[in-house]
Amino acid sequence: VQLQASGGGLVQAGGSLRLSCAASERTLRSYHMGWFRQAPGKEREFVGVIGGNTRNTYYADSVKGRFTVSRDFAENTVYLQMNSLNPEDTAVYYCAAGSRIDASRSPPFAGDYWGKGTQVTVSS
Repeated sequence: VQLQASGGGLVQAGGSLRLSCAASERTLRSYHMGWFRQAPGKEREFVGVIGGNTRNTYYADSVKGRFTVSRDFAENTVYLQMNSLNPEDTAVYYCAAGSRIDASRSPPFAGDYWGKGTQVTVSS
């Protein structure tokens, strides 16, 4: 499973960015696809995930209402649309593919396969 995240950059607080994660069609159809992030000095944390065979999505409380995970099978890409960004969103963002979502757990998704991250920096 190969994943390639892109789209990171520098943005001012209140702005928006859209991250992309390129994968094969087989990967998108076989796995749940999610996003994680890791800020300097902190552990990697779950951001959001979209179900492999459904459009069900789950988000961390810290991004709910601001971030949206979507999937485009025609482009073989998973997106993370990030709006109303704030400096606390500064982190390296990773996309991940995984075989299990457990909505009863927090976080609901762990990821089995990982791509290289893309840096997002939000200035105040």
